[in-house]
Amino acid sequence: MPIVDPRTGEPLAADTPSGASDPAPAGDAPEVIVDADAGNIQQLLELSMQVPVLLDCWAPWCEPCKNLMPILEKLAREYRGAFILAKLNIDENQEIAAQLGVRSVPDVKLISQGGLVDHFQGALPEKQVREWLGRYFPAPEDAPASPEEQAAEALATGDAATARALYEELVQQNPQHYPFQVELARALVAEGRAADARALLDNLPPEERDAAPARGVRASIEFGEEAPSAEELAALGERDDSEAQYLRALRNVADGNYEAGLDALLALMKADRAYGDDAARKTLLRVFDALGADHPLTVTYRRRLFALLY
Repeated sequence: MPIVDPRTGEPLAADTPSGASDPAPAGDAPEVIVDADAGNIQQLLELSMQVPVLLDCWAPWCEPCKNLMPILEKLAREYRGAFILAKLNIDENQEIAAQLGVRSVPDVKLISQGGLVDHFQGALPEKQVREWLGRYFPAPEDAPASPEEQAAEALATGDAATARALYEELVQQNPQHYPFQVELARALVAEGRAADARALLDNLPPEERDAAPARGVRASIEFGEEAPSAEELAALGERDDSEAQYLRALRNVADGNYEAGLDALLALMKADRAYGDDAARKTLLRVFDALGADHPLTVTYRRRLFALLY
């Protein structure tokens, strides 16, 4: 019989064979992760009347599918039955895939009440999959941080080695998700491996290499190269001229003491706008680039810069 939407009776997929399994009896607890095929697709559609079904359409030859599937399986267990994860091998179920409109894989479809609610294509990173699921399901209270969140937290707390290791794994799993490569470069800079970070940035596609996040990491590398060494800083002694103020500000920025560096650059700009052909203002803008437009310090100090200028 045709595979039909339980609400409308309209066909949704290819005919099932005569040996197709019957729907699970009412009250049976379904498995959280199942394989979908012609023998149970109708059962799954009918099951979606009680619990949403996340249909992962994949193929054995698809490398992104292999990266995405463990994430979906992990989340299915974490959500403890809020939805059923059904895995459909499109090579073995071509007619069903065609009826469901699968044109490329991975293709993940959320089915509820017998109908398609939403879908996404491509191997999204775990954080983005969580955000997508969050549109439809409350997150488990004890949900662990995603690898992306763990890496960002490690970098923010100064554990560059852990951040770098996590980003390396994320890059390996998601080679086409270039933001992970940019963040890996940022972790390499924090580890003191500026040359490796620059090489990684140089190998990005032009549109990614020239975008704000990559420019920001490159600016961090340049600050480290331009800032005076500890010996040069000590040699300034008690000097408080514009050059000395600028060099101390650069050292603070290169060391990650951004607030102190930004304060010093604003003060220098106010006291000696002409120094170094407006070097203080230009460097402020480079620090904003390095931090990113949404960073709290960028927002605060951009406002102060605007007030000083206008």
